[in-house]
Amino acid sequence: MGFIAFLILGLIAGAIAKAILPGRQGGGWIATLVLGVIGALLGSWIGGAIFNKGTDIFSLTSIATWIFAILGSLIVLAIYGFVTRKSSRA
Repeated sequence: MGFIAFLILGLIAGAIAKAILPGRQGGGWIATLVLGVIGALLGSWIGGAIFNKGTDIFSLTSIATWIFAILGSLIVLAIYGFVTRKSSRA
């Protein structure tokens, strides 16, 4: 998969993950892109581990690529939200 296509996949997967996850997440489109790309990497790694195949088999037109990229982005976004949330203790 090309680098630009991977960035587009990450941006879209990150935006979908932000739409799915309840609550208010900070960050603009750059944060969404970064979290989405990290999530897509995580998702492709998880998909490769589950199906026991290399991560290079995933293409941009495959539904599995999109599903695992969105799932990975949800995981990364949840971790990001947990780390950056303000504590209610004073």
